[in-house]
Amino acid sequence: MIWMDQLTHFGTLDAVALGALVGGWLLIGLMIENPPRTRPSVTALMAQYRREWMVQMVDREARIFDAQLLASLRQGTAFFASATLIAIGGALAMLGDLDRVMGIADDLTPGQEPIIVWEIKIMVILVFLTNAFLKFVWSNRLFGYCAVIMASVPNDPAHPAAPRRARKAAEINITAARGFNRGLRAIYFALTSAAWLLGPVALIAATGFTCLMLLRREFASQSRVVLMQPDMTGSPTES
Repeated sequence: MIWMDQLTHFGTLDAVALGALVGGWLLIGLMIENPPRTRPSVTALMAQYRREWMVQMVDREARIFDAQLLASLRQGTAFFASATLIAIGGALAMLGDLDRVMGIADDLTPGQEPIIVWEIKIMVILVFLTNAFLKFVWSNRLFGYCAVIMASVPNDPAHPAAPRRARKAAEINITAARGFNRGLRAIYFALTSAAWLLGPVALIAATGFTCLMLLRREFASQSRVVLMQPDMTGSPTES
């Protein structure tokens, strides 16, 4: 009952804004990871290139390049995991010093709101940041699994286990990349949820902007145009 009483401090527009934030986050993820076949997303196109990468690795005599590339991917996940952990610490620090936050907010938005309102708004940011951190950590571990499987691929391309293990490595690599992308989207929406500190209208506007930005990058960006261009030897996008 206490929590229900506290929620009365939020209006209908706040509920709509929060629903738009969560709904946009989930819907964008579904659209990017399950695009129509007639219009694949950049994520789907890159998944095909990751499979082609492992096919080419089987015939590569020196696989130092592959090891370096995978190490670079792991470094990226480790960096974002560390940065997200710092951001979580910053959000927790804000919860411990809400008087200063409320003072700044009062200068930007009219009216006085109880402290529970600010606590819930910051906790929403924390939820997205925590989700991002867990995704980055799991992605880092999956890239490690991928490295082990790649190392187990026989040096002889004619070995019957070589193509099968390469396919396994490709699928683990794709799963790791999916987790990394989910972590990035969670960071985007964590930043978006910070707009709620300025009010529900600002949150709705920020959610719409974030969704449009992600859709453009995945379905209408210049990088997608480049990935869709056919190759002379057969593009991964054709498979």
